[in-house]
Amino acid sequence: MTQPFYVSPEQLMKDRADFARKGIARGRSVVVVSCRDGIALVAENPSPSLHKIGEIYDKIAFAAVGKYNEFESLRQAGVRYADVRGYSYDREDVTGRGLASVYAQSLGAVFTAEQKPFEVELTVAEVGSDVDHDHLFRLTFDGSIADERRFVVMGGAAERVAEAVIGGWTSEASFGEAIRLAARALREDRTEPLTFEVAVLDRDSETARGSRRAFRRVFPDELAGILDGDDALGAPGRA
Repeated sequence: MTQPFYVSPEQLMKDRADFARKGIARGRSVVVVSCRDGIALVAENPSPSLHKIGEIYDKIAFAAVGKYNEFESLRQAGVRYADVRGYSYDREDVTGRGLASVYAQSLGAVFTAEQKPFEVELTVAEVGSDVDHDHLFRLTFDGSIADERRFVVMGGAAERVAEAVIGGWTSEASFGEAIRLAARALREDRTEPLTFEVAVLDRDSETARGSRRAFRRVFPDELAGILDGDDALGAPGRA
């Protein structure tokens, strides 16, 4: 009688974790930076339509690296969760912490119970009244969750990019300064031209635009001006 093939639980978890880490490391980096004006989200992304950054709810955004189909399904699930909770209770009951907890449970369940873990890493960003009240929740493939401060770097050469960001970060940076800092960090030691996907969570959206929706994308023409040194964001475009 043939003996069944046995793998210890410890080895199985290690193999799954190594598999997920390798998949995430192949992805292009994303930088999420808290600054004076709000939260800037900058991703290296050559695709104009397959977004790595998206809006979840009023003051909450989502950024991810890894397999697009996997993190896009999580983004859509987060939007549904936020809409149902905001409709059933109150819009103020939709929080970044609550959404991050739901994501952590889903990722943890897939990691332990499914044959293949999700090859994704996520950040749930919620803009507050000032830098000290911004929330950046980083979630990894196994459901681990961390409440980060100042900035988050995910995917690709994350350690190198993080070193470049931490050297130039300041809480008094404008959106323009934060976006340029992230772009410089992503470009460091790179010779090929990079294409960026950029969005912001505007801390003063209700005052400036009369909207409780803080998320808006920075489109290529506007981004070119910012990278050339213009600190002012133009008129809001499409969300």
